[in-house]
Amino acid sequence: MKNKPIVMMSDHGGFELKEKLKAWLLSSGFRVDDIGTNSAEAVDYPCLAKKAVKLVLHHDTYGIFVCGAGVGVSIVANRHKGIRAVLADKDVIVQLSRQHNDCNVLCLGGRFVEFEQAKKLVQIFIETGALGEQHARRVLAIDN
Repeated sequence: MKNKPIVMMSDHGGFELKEKLKAWLLSSGFRVDDIGTNSAEAVDYPCLAKKAVKLVLHHDTYGIFVCGAGVGVSIVANRHKGIRAVLADKDVIVQLSRQHNDCNVLCLGGRFVEFEQAKKLVQIFIETGALGEQHARRVLAIDN
């Protein structure tokens, strides 16, 4: 996974958490494509999330999208074929979203998830693989 960039984006509500996660990922040897935003000034997340989705699909990689609650970016992401985004704040939800649904975008609420927990969620997201078999049929059904 380290050979493909992790696509990151946030709005102003998720900016601080995105920046901390990006620094941690870079220091861990990951490549990061940061779509923005680049400050805590108010910005509309849909345009940034759409750009990030295109990169996730183009690079066949993972995305980490952060807004205030995580809800808005997850809605935008899931409107695109090939994207399976999960909004999660619990380890087991992230793990199951990867194993059963082969989710490729993790959405986080910057105002609700502390950095240490977010780090743990991202690590689980990156390290957990899809189980395949009957789950692969379901993922195919989602995308079709």
